[in-house]
Amino acid sequence: MLLTLIIILVIALVIIAVIVNAVQQHRNRMASLKRAEFSKLRTILEDTEDILINSANVPMSPAISQVLLRRIAYTLKAMTELEPGSKDIKNRLHETQNRLKELGNNTADIQVPEGISLPDDDKALISLIQGIKKLRLILRSEHAKGNAETQVVIQEDRRLEALQLRINVESQIKRGVKARSTQMLGSARQYYEKALAALQGAPNQTDYVVTRKSEVIQALEEISNELKNSNQRDRDKKAELENKDLDELFAPKRKW
Repeated sequence: MLLTLIIILVIALVIIAVIVNAVQQHRNRMASLKRAEFSKLRTILEDTEDILINSANVPMSPAISQVLLRRIAYTLKAMTELEPGSKDIKNRLHETQNRLKELGNNTADIQVPEGISLPDDDKALISLIQGIKKLRLILRSEHAKGNAETQVVIQEDRRLEALQLRINVESQIKRGVKARSTQMLGSARQYYEKALAALQGAPNQTDYVVTRKSEVIQALEEISNELKNSNQRDRDKKAELENKDLDELFAPKRKW
């Protein structure tokens, strides 16, 4: 009888240990999933805030600002549900909601500015273009989630696409002008050809595209003529040297 009782107790302890271990593993798994989800939300939050801060370099319409602020608000709300005790997240959520109220329903479009101040540093220029690409991806993502109106996304994506094209073209022309000024005509021609390819591939032939295309074609013609003249000068110089060598070779030898 005693032996049976001991066996039952041992079995019960084993079962309890297994249950406790399973519960603990489940809790650890849930905590790990919670941390992973929180980390994902924090990355979304930081990326969106970076894009919003970058509005000083990339002109944004109120419509885009609204989409970004709503994305931040949704992310902060989800983070609050995971960390209900975090006062910092709640305060940031409250501030974001207030900013959305202040912005109101003003979704008027802002035209792409005619002049763009391009950074001289290549890394800064690459960062600017990457920021625009990321912003376009965010707009499409929010539209897929139903957080952005179709007309707004189409309009803003078209505007950002035009801005991206303008930055690409202007940067190539800027490099072409610099190369041309230092008589690096081959490199200058390559930069202008890249600008022309971008303009010819533009889906919308706007006034900017048509005007710039004409200017780039003219610049390429001028560079082509300069290269021809330069090559002719090189040939003339080479011929002159060859003639000089022949003259020296067949010149009558002096008698001493």
